[in-house]
Amino acid sequence: MADTRSGNDPAEGPAAARRSRSQRVGLWLGPLLFLLMLLLDLDPGRPEVTRMAALALLMATWWITDAIPLFATALLPLFLFPLLGIERTGDTAPIYFNSTIVLFLGGFMIALTMEKWDVHRRIALWVIRSVGGGPARIVLGFMLAAAFLSMWISNTAAAIMMLPVGLAVILRMEEQFGRDRTRAFSVSIMLGIAYACSAGGIATLVGTPPNLSLQRIFQITFPDAPPIAFGPWFVMALPISAMMLAIAWGLITRVFFRVPEEVTVDREVVESEMRKLGAIAFEERAILGVFAATAFLWVFRAPIVIGPLTVPGWSTLLPYGHLIDDGTVAITMASILFLIPTRSPGAKSRTVMGPGVALRLPWNIVLLFGGGFALAHGFQTTGLARFIGDGFSGLATVPPLLLILVICLAMTFLTELTSNTATTEMVLPIFAAVAVSTGVHPLLLMIPATLSASCAFMMPVATPPNAVVFGSDRVRIAEMARVGLVLNLFGAVVITLIFRALGPLLFGIEPGVLPDWARPGP
Repeated sequence: MADTRSGNDPAEGPAAARRSRSQRVGLWLGPLLFLLMLLLDLDPGRPEVTRMAALALLMATWWITDAIPLFATALLPLFLFPLLGIERTGDTAPIYFNSTIVLFLGGFMIALTMEKWDVHRRIALWVIRSVGGGPARIVLGFMLAAAFLSMWISNTAAAIMMLPVGLAVILRMEEQFGRDRTRAFSVSIMLGIAYACSAGGIATLVGTPPNLSLQRIFQITFPDAPPIAFGPWFVMALPISAMMLAIAWGLITRVFFRVPEEVTVDREVVESEMRKLGAIAFEERAILGVFAATAFLWVFRAPIVIGPLTVPGWSTLLPYGHLIDDGTVAITMASILFLIPTRSPGAKSRTVMGPGVALRLPWNIVLLFGGGFALAHGFQTTGLARFIGDGFSGLATVPPLLLILVICLAMTFLTELTSNTATTEMVLPIFAAVAVSTGVHPLLLMIPATLSASCAFMMPVATPPNAVVFGSDRVRIAEMARVGLVLNLFGAVVITLIFRALGPLLFGIEPGVLPDWARPGP
């Protein structure tokens, strides 16, 4: 669900407290670029454009280099907006908490409750056991389980949860056939888990933070536009997620790491893990029920329009349905878990979701979201967005399909070395301005950029799942980079083609037509 990278935490130990060379450079380069930008006059007569550009450059430098924790950089608008004459802190502060944050928190509360009662582990083992078969099918089972879990819970947590199960299978194989003969299978399992966690998060709005960033930044930039709802996004992104999962599985098991036929998998490992969980408890059934209901309510809340076909949304049947959004559903269903009493002996809380869940919520990501939203708001209020867009007006002659492909490739490789959440929040306001300037639908550029931010597969630092499996000591950087490079290229093509086919139908995108709600005012 979330990319929980937020910079180094000194509390993690002495090694974590020491800044790398790039962090030290970024720490001083950011303020230097900030001051140099203030000396310029980008838009005569409108000094706030230059000041906002200076702040954006400072935040971008610190986010890219991870000079200070990402969430700390996200706090800069709260005190620099008033100091630079952009906006009062009292007007900026509410931007940090909104319906998108409510959606994120509600979804995360449900996910943490699933982890608390090991529901996610049971789902994963059930999927792996159901797929079964030889080594390639076992890898597919791990990937399907990881992808499904990552649609709803943190992709980091999904990878951490899947890792010990994968290692248990690998260790049993190594005992039977030796480490050298099972090398291909070991790498397949590890890479399969990492790539599936990233691909699975694409499918839902709550699957990964860049998706939620898009939802809110789009609403901030174009307040009169129809909001991006869970259902249309799911219909559009699920095929992309499934295609990336299939390609990753094929590349891993059929091209790069073919497992010898004589190496067979001992299914007893999975069965043993299932037996450890015991019979399904009342609390688990309750969580599964709430989880299933939440997914259904999210997908079918708003009408889903696919060309001439319209699937009506349930919220349209209610007297005040227009006031309900996906955040309403998330927080309502999470609250229900506070009302269901526990029945298992020895339970540490009286209800299925205990009070401790609030302490485990990723508030650093909430602040990172808020900083990105404030940045997008500043781009709009100061006129910096229009200024940047005018500078890219020459792109109006570039074919949309080629423009989308270039954006996908740029975002994919950029996020190999930077936080995908921070990068997305930096570039989305720019892509929105470019779209307006070139006369194309803003989502034609913003959605592919967002999807591509989650498709970085080459480097261990690219995504938390990559880092988790790299720490298993079963994958070399060269192996991850070799498969990841090919998968990155496939990802850019898949996103371009599938979005180009489904995006216009689901989001009302007319090629070459700028919607009225996106047209700049006088």
